[in-house]
Amino acid sequence: MAAAWSFHSVARAPPPLRGFHGRKFLWDGCFCLQSLSIYTFGKKWRQDFHVSELSEESVKGLYQTGKAYVHDFFDIYGRPVLIVVASKHFPSKQDPVENEKLCAFLVEKALSRLPLGTENILGIFDLRGFQVENGDLQFLKFLIDVFYYYYPKRLGQVLFVDAPFVFQPMWQLVKPLLKQYASLYWVVALKRLLQIPVTGVPNH
Repeated sequence: MAAAWSFHSVARAPPPLRGFHGRKFLWDGCFCLQSLSIYTFGKKWRQDFHVSELSEESVKGLYQTGKAYVHDFFDIYGRPVLIVVASKHFPSKQDPVENEKLCAFLVEKALSRLPLGTENILGIFDLRGFQVENGDLQFLKFLIDVFYYYYPKRLGQVLFVDAPFVFQPMWQLVKPLLKQYASLYWVVALKRLLQIPVTGVPNH
């Protein structure tokens, strides 16, 4: 395994401000109260969650399962790609807090790879082999909150790949929670997944 990844060595901006991207927080020369509230909320979350202390070593247990990772390739728009392999997610056996830490670590890692001029990332949920026991509405709610409150405008698009029939009930529950991000989510077949170069499409 590669050496433990550190936020401090690669961050492009001070952590509390990174998630504030995309929010108009100056309005007529004054701070917009909504944006200020989001900034304060996000900063407190980062402190309470100890985001700056997360490393590959600290999330090693779940990271080694391969359930989620930042792909080596960028998509055709130059965006970092964060992949979640749903069939390796077992909420009844895995600590929910550790799952959240892994999520925060990988989002930060993906954002640290943003090329100049690129402002958001691509998320892919690989749903091949998804079973009922892999479903985790609570974690999906956390993930939605992460991008809505803590990293606004950093999620460019999300693809749900090869969603089986058993995923449909969960999808119906998730859709109302997507808020302004609803238009960013697409359910696609693997053969139509063209946003990563062919050589970069995961084969597991």
